[in-house]
Amino acid sequence: MLQNDNEQISPIPSASWREVVSRLIKSEMSKRKIKYDDLSRLLEELGTKQTAANLRNKINRGIMGADLLIQLVLVLNLQHLTPDMIREILETVDE
Repeated sequence: MLQNDNEQISPIPSASWREVVSRLIKSEMSKRKIKYDDLSRLLEELGTKQTAANLRNKINRGIMGADLLIQLVLVLNLQHLTPDMIREILETVDE
């Protein structure tokens, strides 16, 4: 799959990338005990209106705009996201 440093990178299907996004956000929500209603309120403080149901749908599918993804990173206070973290999630996607 995805290799470190200068090694060859194999193609990764879009569905796998969406699953990485979904798992990453859900993991951060779980760590902070944040529910979809809480997330909706936090985003509204930034001026973004997303219902809890809409957020649940987008996060479960792992499909959202870059602007919403960055806002989620901000409101979830995600401090570190490394290539190794992404690789680790990718390795478990097909299991």
